[in-house]
This record gives sequence, structure tokens and C-alpha cells, in this order.
Amino acid sequence: MKRVISLATVLVLCLAMFAGCGSKDVKLSEAMDKINNDYSLSLQTLSSTDDLSKYYNINADDVKQFAAEIDSNNDAPVEIVLVEAVDSTAAGNIETALTTRYNSIVSQYSSYTPEKLDMVKDCKVTKDGNFVSLIVADNASDILDTYYSFIK
Repeated sequence: MKRVISLATVLVLCLAMFAGCGSKDVKLSEAMDKINNDYSLSLQTLSSTDDLSKYYNINADDVKQFAAEIDSNNDAPVEIVLVEAVDSTAAGNIETALTTRYNSIVSQYSSYTPEKLDMVKDCKVTKDGNFVSLIVADNASDILDTYYSFIK
């Protein structure tokens, strides 16, 4: 009986020791810094959840952390929004809000700046667990890969 209890204790301790493995402490601000450095972006930073609400209709209660920057000159469609939601329901809400914004960008550029439309169509909204992103920029797929290197 003592052996069974000892073996069970060892197994529980081993499981507890490995339970934290694989989890990553993601800082979206660091991901944004890397994106800015690698792609020489000079964008306006959105610094509060009020900005997320204003530009994207995202509820502040849904947001655990975020990093977001937009082109303040509006001469090209550049918006990078990286959000970690508080849970899966919130992530769905954020994905819906960012998809609405993306569709608006597509509509706007198909009407006013058709030469940039192909670039915009190559961009997208992504959701990976509680992480949601909107990346509208030249090199969007490369920027997305950089973002994924932080969250995966």
C-alpha cells in the first residue's frame, strides 16, 4: 500500500512540475516593438482601451492586453491591432469587431484607392485561442509571422 501511495505521489508531483511547460508569457507590446523595428513602421500608437472602443468598437472588459498602431496620415491603409482577450467569448467579440473594421477598410479602398485594394485583400483578421489580430499593411503575411512567433 505504501508503494502505491508513493508512486501516486511521485506521479502527481511529476504532472505538477510539467503543468507549466509550454505556456508562454506573451507581451504584445514586445511583439509590436519587433514589428516596428523589422518593418520600419512609424505609426500612431493607440494607448488606451478607450481608443480600441473608439476605432474598433471593442469593449474594454473583453481586453486582457493589447498593442495597436494605425497610420495617422491616412495616406495608406496601415493598421496593426494585436489583442489578448480575457476569454474565448471575448475573443469572439473582438474578432467580430475587427472583422467589421477590416470589411470597412476593403470597402473604403475599393471606392477611393483601388491601387491599394490588392494589398488590403491580402490582409486579414486572425484568431488563435484568446489572441486576435488585424494586420493591414504591406508585408502583412511577414508581420503576421512575426506576431505568431510571440504567441505560439
